Amino acid sequence: MTMRRVTRNRRLSPEEAEKYRKIRQQVADELPELVARHHERMAAREQLDQVFEQLRCARQDKGLSLADLTRLSGMDRSAICKLETGQRPNPTVQTLMRYAEAVGKRLVLTLADA
Repeated sequence: MTMRRVTRNRRLSPEEAEKYRKIRQQVADELPELVARHHERMAAREQLDQVFEQLRCARQDKGLSLADLTRLSGMDRSAICKLETGQRPNPTVQTLMRYAEAVGKRLVLTLADA
């Protein structure tokens, strides 16, 4: 998304100027929290990507093709491929468990303080 400057051909009224000043201040106040939440989500995403990579390596270490994993897990080949490449960013725990069991692993979840 590109940003462009908007120019006006008239001056803002004092009420309009105050309205926009308040909006800019609200954005400035909320921005640090939004950025921090974004970084937390990205860190969680990186952890999930590591799980996908571990599952893919486990499949390859066992010498299993995607077709073999489809047969063992009952999952669709395209779904497996999307998991491994990160194109499916929000898999269910059930899906991850099925994949892990098919490659001889088990999924372990941990709860941590935020």
